[in-house]
Amino acid sequence: MLNSIENKKILIVIGGGIAAYKVLDVIRELRKNNCEVKTILTNSGKEFVTPLSISALSKNKVFENLFDPNNEGEMDHIALSRWCDLIIVAPTTANLMANFARGEAKDFATTVIMASNKPIFLAPAMNVEMWNNPANQENFQKLIQFKYKFIGPITGEMACGEVGIGKMSSPEEIILTIKNYFLSKSLFNNKNLKALVTAGSTREYIDPVRFLSNESSGKQGFEIAKSLNDIGFKTKLVIGPNSLNITNQDNLEVINVTTAKQMFEACKDNLPVDVAVCTAAVSDFKVKNYSDEKIKKEGLEDFNLELEKN
Repeated sequence: MLNSIENKKILIVIGGGIAAYKVLDVIRELRKNNCEVKTILTNSGKEFVTPLSISALSKNKVFENLFDPNNEGEMDHIALSRWCDLIIVAPTTANLMANFARGEAKDFATTVIMASNKPIFLAPAMNVEMWNNPANQENFQKLIQFKYKFIGPITGEMACGEVGIGKMSSPEEIILTIKNYFLSKSLFNNKNLKALVTAGSTREYIDPVRFLSNESSGKQGFEIAKSLNDIGFKTKLVIGPNSLNITNQDNLEVINVTTAKQMFEACKDNLPVDVAVCTAAVSDFKVKNYSDEKIKKEGLEDFNLELEKN
């Protein structure tokens, strides 16, 4: 089987957070796949992992300071950013996201990121309220526009004991995302392939507040769409009402719909494609006698709900 990351040069920026210990597993797995790994350890990252443990696993020195005299003539911020095939920032703290969004070059890590012309993958890790903070969400959207690629965050229990979105993706998920990225470059690069995925449920309204629907979270379709996007397909996700945190990323375009008819029209408008995956739980029926006003409970004894096939 093709190992898409074999002999790749990976630069990892290690941010400050309890999730930093997971980066050691990322380094270990990259080395198992015959990647060359170099690392930058931020000042806050030193509070959670040591340069010795990182260098022992990566088999390379750890870069820490922008003005380290030992680096002169050996590997400055420009050369390091050019050396790698890809950069991973993990854990990506809210502070690092803010630095990247503002284009700040205040230390070695942010200066390398600013100087880079390579793909940059961010693996956020922070408290759920920090992730949902309006300023952080603004930075998130800005970084997507700047073509940063995100791995997570995922929903789970935080180190603080709270539960919600903001937990860093597992080392396995990070490695898989990187493999898929390079796989897309080797298999689908410059082929301009298109994919269409449907997901979630649809709603057929009885009146302005009541509706018929099938149960569906949309998670399966979303994951399929992300995977197609990761391997290089220009992907459109047509999705019904859901509670997922979905935004446009890279070549993944999200089209939100409500009814089966809207989903049908959205799909028809985006054909032809090379791959279509239909996971949506589309309502089998729609209401024939829809009421423009909320139906009162009084006098419903003789009310008949008329349905017709979608």
